Amino acid sequence: MLPAMVFTDDDVHLEQPALWARRGAPPVMARPHRHDDLELNLVHSGRLEYLFGGSRLHVGAGEVALFWGGTPHQLVDPAATATDVSWIHVPLTQVLSWALPTGQVAHLLRARPVVVDAAGLVRDVAALFAAWHADVLAGRDTDVVMLEVQAFVRRTLGAEAREGREGREGREGRRASAPEELAGAAAKAAAMAQYVAEHYRRPVSPSDVARAVHLSPSYAMTLFKHVVGTTVGTYLARCRVAEAQRRLITTSCTTAEIAHAAGFSSLSSFYDQFRQICGMAPGDYRRRFR
Repeated sequence: MLPAMVFTDDDVHLEQPALWARRGAPPVMARPHRHDDLELNLVHSGRLEYLFGGSRLHVGAGEVALFWGGTPHQLVDPAATATDVSWIHVPLTQVLSWALPTGQVAHLLRARPVVVDAAGLVRDVAALFAAWHADVLAGRDTDVVMLEVQAFVRRTLGAEAREGREGREGREGRRASAPEELAGAAAKAAAMAQYVAEHYRRPVSPSDVARAVHLSPSYAMTLFKHVVGTTVGTYLARCRVAEAQRRLITTSCTTAEIAHAAGFSSLSSFYDQFRQICGMAPGDYRRRFR
């Protein structure tokens, strides 16, 4: 069962959130896509290579990748890499109802995929994904699937944290709010992140973002920083730089054209923010990764 394509936004396919599962050879993606789901990939053989935002992501055989699909992502040359992969998507609204610890919610919203070795998560991860696939396709036991997926996501994020990549901020965040408060704050933060991801090509102010979730600007900015771990302004810059990275790799457009298409107000702002986030000039990035 595949998610429905809804419409296209400046070369990025947008898909409706949906619970769905698939196993087989990776599909060919002519352009990036995004969806308001939590995505889990299990590579049985070969490897996956994503262009995730503007960065390359490799997922090898026996590894699980976990990320929020709101960041534009695209498989690169799938026919030449992975041969057998399992996917499952869970709508983000469902994920937020799980009241995950603050640090884990922040992990999912920060557009940095979690990739871990599946062997240490459950005894037979391939059989678990196969059971989800069969149940979702048949439309049965979806409540059980959700409970199992939730446990698996918690295990995956816990394994990533044990490998030392969560950091002090995430560990402190786990002691933060009561579950119901966390779920509400995470939902608001996710909605703000989604608003930025959908509108970064145009001027976006803190008031615009706050208005989208019916909060005052000051409270909205504080809440976003608490959950996501960065400011709305920095998140906006990362979305724009990620789009610029994608275009530098996949098009022959000029730097000025790319800066405009990614939503930067000036070429100097583009250069400054690109260097700050990527550590190199746009031209150097294009030469290195293209």
